[in-house]
Amino acid sequence: MKNVVWTGTWVAERLGVELVGDEKLSDLLGLALRRNPRRAHLLVSNVLGKHVPQSPSVVYGHGFALGRRVRELLGAEGARAAVVLGYAETATGLGHCVADGVGLAPYLHSTRRPVPGVDTAGGFEESHSHATSHLLLPENPALLAGAGPLVLVDDEFSTGNTVLNTIRDLHARYPRDRYVVVALVDMRSAADLGRLTEFATEIGARVDLVTAARGTVNLPEGVLEKGQALVAEHESTETTKTTEPADSRPGRPGAARVELGWPRGLPDGGRHGFTPGHRIRLDAALPAMAARVADALPDGARRVLVLGFEELMYAPLRLARELEQVVSAEVRYSTTTRSPVLALDDPGYAIRTRLVFPAHDDPDDGPGERYAYNVAGAGFDAVVAVVDSAADTPALHAPDGLLAQLAEHTPNVLLVVVPSYVPARPSTERPSMLPEPLRGPAFSSYAPDEVGWLLQDLSDVTLEAPTEEREEAIQSGGAHYAESLPVEYQPSPQYQELFQTALGTSAARIAQAVGAVTELVLAERSPHPVLVSLARAGTPVGVLMRRWAKHRHGLDLPHYAVSIVRGRGIDANALRWLAAHHDPADVVFVDGWTGKGAITRELTEAIREFESAEGITGFDPEIAVLADPGSCVRTYGTREDFLIPSACLNSTVSGLISRTVLRSDLVGEYDFHGAKFYRELAGSDVSVDFLDAVAAHFTDVADTAVAQAKELLATDRTPTWEGWAAVERISEEYEIHDVNLVKPGVGETTRVLLRRVPWKILARAGAGTDLDHVRLLAQQRGVPVEEVDELPYTCVGLIHPKYTRGATGADGKAVTV
Repeated sequence: MKNVVWTGTWVAERLGVELVGDEKLSDLLGLALRRNPRRAHLLVSNVLGKHVPQSPSVVYGHGFALGRRVRELLGAEGARAAVVLGYAETATGLGHCVADGVGLAPYLHSTRRPVPGVDTAGGFEESHSHATSHLLLPENPALLAGAGPLVLVDDEFSTGNTVLNTIRDLHARYPRDRYVVVALVDMRSAADLGRLTEFATEIGARVDLVTAARGTVNLPEGVLEKGQALVAEHESTETTKTTEPADSRPGRPGAARVELGWPRGLPDGGRHGFTPGHRIRLDAALPAMAARVADALPDGARRVLVLGFEELMYAPLRLARELEQVVSAEVRYSTTTRSPVLALDDPGYAIRTRLVFPAHDDPDDGPGERYAYNVAGAGFDAVVAVVDSAADTPALHAPDGLLAQLAEHTPNVLLVVVPSYVPARPSTERPSMLPEPLRGPAFSSYAPDEVGWLLQDLSDVTLEAPTEEREEAIQSGGAHYAESLPVEYQPSPQYQELFQTALGTSAARIAQAVGAVTELVLAERSPHPVLVSLARAGTPVGVLMRRWAKHRHGLDLPHYAVSIVRGRGIDANALRWLAAHHDPADVVFVDGWTGKGAITRELTEAIREFESAEGITGFDPEIAVLADPGSCVRTYGTREDFLIPSACLNSTVSGLISRTVLRSDLVGEYDFHGAKFYRELAGSDVSVDFLDAVAAHFTDVADTAVAQAKELLATDRTPTWEGWAAVERISEEYEIHDVNLVKPGVGETTRVLLRRVPWKILARAGAGTDLDHVRLLAQQRGVPVEEVDELPYTCVGLIHPKYTRGATGADGKAVTV
């Protein structure tokens, strides 16, 4: 509800300060008196979430809307190349919201908290502030070095000094062609209006300004002295809420701590950079975190405040916004601050009350007062104080600390601590030993002797993100596909029935191919091979090959699963472990099938780089596969493109293991790549059923498989790369112009439908039951299936070539273009 009295009236009447501008300006801003010798007045934003508790949806919405306007200004390509920079402390959350609105821009905010071990990439002074030194501490120094637009976000644009100082400093280090300045309000005086244009000319770059409202502050002569006199006059009657000595007030219980379950390795904000991949992880984790806070709230709470902490604005805001969706109470959001402001209990004044408490994060500039405004007397039934772990100190819990102050004014105080993110320092020494492989049942539903996983367990990390968000981030370059996981597809009863039917009809065919490829390996590669599957699609095949060697030859072959990531290579630490425990010449890499051969090429290049860097030789990059429809390898069981049922499902046919993950905040230089074990899906697991169904046919197909292997040994199996040529042709014919978006073969097409945003499916004319599951999935996702003559594969999946979330309907179905 709009206030009857404007919260700038008191200051305007006594100082003669006049706020002139857009009609909505008075809705956005109030006025207060600074306790600061450099400026008399303070513009108090009603929608920033700093001094005035506000609905978190309103706070987030204003920042996000500004970001959308920046996106429109820059265009799609410019927005993809942009970096957003916010100002500490007031605009750290606003800048985050703007970055969200821009869509795929990484975000960084300045900070007044030095972090040991993190190099400074820049800094600047804020002349009118009570605390001036701003540091830029990106984890990745290249964040500020790109040529794309730099978007600078502050709460207000008044003289422009702070922003211009920043641009001048950064432009000298990292020159670029375009800058965009974003603020909630443009409050420049007439004298300052031309400075931005002059400055842009001076540095030879375009500088745009995006604001929500325009106005100016008319200041009478002598306003600074009058303001100081007013502050001095009213300080004695100021509505500061202090806490009585501990021994003179009734005892109150301490704050109840709520374990949030913050995702491991996820930055708490933009102090060191926050990428689109980080936002995807946060979005996925928020519902569960908000549910934990909601469960801790007292029954019957009608009004709840989520109180952030100085620069920690975005995480509390997103948590408050999510909480607002799941509780019936009225949720408000604001944060504590360093800013000293006079408080007066008058409806025409923006700062009605203040809590004063000592700094509790061991600040670099020493101890001092901190403040929480408009919290006391606001009728909150509960306050959720959100701080980072660097601020969870004895001073926070002291008798005069923030929690005690809050307890004086609300019956319930909850404490939420978000882990302070500190970039990992590069290790200068390689560990002498790598960990032993993970094995079932602790990791995977396979028996411990079936496979050892050269991976690290990330089961407790929230990595899943909506398919549409992942696709937009991947295609824009804002995130790599290995930095997050798709939400695991849960098959319908109809689809599960299709899987069982397909398994029944193809088990013998698969068993024969398993036998043939295993016999080839034993005859050509090594009499005692070490099977190393490429996780995860290769793992069931590796287990089956191991079973065949034992069934047919009595061999007990070692079998491991390792990670390989397109564009990033194979896990070098896994190769080091293998070389330390086995002869590299005995290692045979195993995968399920080939498509266009991208992984074959990736592995070849990765092994070459590994040997050059490590001096360890002997690994053969030739992959052994069950099916090679793309004609990419020499070692295969068949070159037919048919349905391998393990392609129909994800983790539930692969030992309940996720696709592998490679991200710098989770996987260190000397760590194995990561993956998750989905124990919760045990009720749907058919991993062992699949293996047993195929292995049951080993005796029946033994003679045929051995004969097939002998025939292959006598055949010229030189790869023709027919599949790669077909993919290039399809990419151009359908105007996709990116072979990575063309996924050939039944297995790869299935993955497109399960994990990506599909555009259309090409099916070979006359293809039969091998495509029943593809047709069903396509129907469920609204994807057209187009029959094509002379297709070298049974089918080809095309990923949406120009995907943004606007390219799908609200139901997530792909749009044909």
